[in-house]
Amino acid sequence: MHDLTGFQRDLLYVIAGLDEPHGLAIKEELEHYYESEIHHGRLYPNLDTLVEKGLIDKGQRDRRTNYYTLTRRGRRELEARREWENQYVADLIEEATPA
Repeated sequence: MHDLTGFQRDLLYVIAGLDEPHGLAIKEELEHYYESEIHHGRLYPNLDTLVEKGLIDKGQRDRRTNYYTLTRRGRRELEARREWENQYVADLIEEATPA
């Protein structure tokens, strides 16, 4: 996971949070988060990179629509990332959460 860009990590989080999302659903989620347009020329090459790295699988819904799912490796990488993040920000998050 250390060799991924922040955008690629965000792709993994979105794919993990949706049920077999297609490219446009992923694009819409990221556009909402980034508050700017995500171009196809940025989205699909990064999805292909994640497929090549074995972090996501790409399936075909129909002739024009692909969907994406996390692989077991992708899920393990996300879990490891969350554990790493929590060692630095868990206390911060707990402080901000009302009791």
